[in-house]
Amino acid sequence: MRRKHLDGNPHRLSGREVAISILRSTGAVALVLVTYYLIPLDHELGISAWTKFAVGLLVFIGFVVWQVRVILESSRPRLRAMEAVAVGLPFLLVFFSASYIVLERSTPGSFTESLSRNDALYYTVTIFSTVGTGDIVPVTESARVVTMVQMVVGVVAVGVIAKVVVGAVQVATKRRGHRDTGTEG
Repeated sequence: MRRKHLDGNPHRLSGREVAISILRSTGAVALVLVTYYLIPLDHELGISAWTKFAVGLLVFIGFVVWQVRVILESSRPRLRAMEAVAVGLPFLLVFFSASYIVLERSTPGSFTESLSRNDALYYTVTIFSTVGTGDIVPVTESARVVTMVQMVVGVVAVGVIAKVVVGAVQVATKRRGHRDTGTEG
């Protein structure tokens, strides 16, 4: 049952709902970042590393699919969509940063300079944002392939995933409106 709001609008978000959403998103992003800085990333670049890379991309796709379902079933779809983006984007950036670290440590000289975790995160953000300052450049074929994959995934994440998330919000909002008014649809 929805709580009554002072202005009579049951769709208005309460301050408590917004605060909980911000805390949940912030906690998830903090967990992703702490994990990034603490997990060992000195794997050999072989079939196992490429398998982990593919699995990581599949995990991200699974996360997006799961979030679309959560948005569709939510009584607060816009809020859930903002949470999905607030958590999904940092996860994606950290995933590629970790991939660049593994690449550089496994094959030194993969980039024009050795990468620390901060350098890798910086490089990832410059590629994702399409700024590409040119101070760190992929040199080896593997580094260029991973960078190209990140570019494509970034375009897909911004375009297609944004469209899917917005569509899920619209569907959920329409469904919720029909339930609130008692009409079918």
